[in-house]
Amino acid sequence: MIYKVKLKNADDAVLLDDHVYEWLTTDPYLAQVDILNNLRKHSSGCAVFQKNWKKADGSHKTETLYLHKLIAEKFLLEEKKGGKKLVSARNNDKLDCRLENLYYRSRSTASRQRKSSNKTGYTGVYQEHNRYRAVISIQGKSVHLGMFDTVEEAALAYNRASKEVLRQEVPARK
Repeated sequence: MIYKVKLKNADDAVLLDDHVYEWLTTDPYLAQVDILNNLRKHSSGCAVFQKNWKKADGSHKTETLYLHKLIAEKFLLEEKKGGKKLVSARNNDKLDCRLENLYYRSRSTASRQRKSSNKTGYTGVYQEHNRYRAVISIQGKSVHLGMFDTVEEAALAYNRASKEVLRQEVPARK
């Protein structure tokens, strides 16, 4: 069974597996803070729980729990190996927190999947004089993919290499 939990500050809902929902409602701390009724949509698009706590010295501390990360750390910890420290959604829907949709990825994988803000408009493509260089980062090392006459050719070379690296890094869900 899949649960849909409405967010406090948006018309959106988070998708949860039944055993994840049960854990969120029965864990003593998470039940105490009523996490499911206090989830909000973060500016990044994911679901978060935030609470301000008054400290003994009179100052305040803000506690922020990212739902997808909380779930992954409880149920998918065995997948967190090597440099894979970021939790992502296979279908790119940050509110789909079903276990089959969540996985750990490396920072380099994350950077390959984000939109580029460089001058050429393409991730991993740089202009050098009248030609374009394509470069990709694999396990923390820059790999030169070649020099190309057009920005589009360089971008295609980067895309091909990126898809191959992603195929090797993103585990298929059984």
